[in-house]
Amino acid sequence: MESFQNSWKGLVGAWTEEEAFRQECIGAMFVIPLGLLLGRTGVERVLLILPMLLVLLVELINSAIEAAIDRIGVERNPLSGLAKDLGSAAVLLSFVVLATCWGLVLIGR
Repeated sequence: MESFQNSWKGLVGAWTEEEAFRQECIGAMFVIPLGLLLGRTGVERVLLILPMLLVLLVELINSAIEAAIDRIGVERNPLSGLAKDLGSAAVLLSFVVLATCWGLVLIGR
């Protein structure tokens, strides 16, 4: 039960502290129902919904990396900047996965 509470605190913290996470959650409120509606089969529904969940997951990991880096110190360090940039790149690639899956499912019709 304690692990669930910690996970819930993490979700609430991401919602309150991370604007990008809030924006992506709002996007998910549209993408997920639309994926359920547009998917003709179970596999298509998964291919339309799962990448949006991946975006949220990667954003949470990116936010955790940023929080840890910020906790270490405020001075500029090339490795800290690289870690933040890599996390941001991971979020970008998760959006590429989302767009690719939607494109391939919908164009394939």
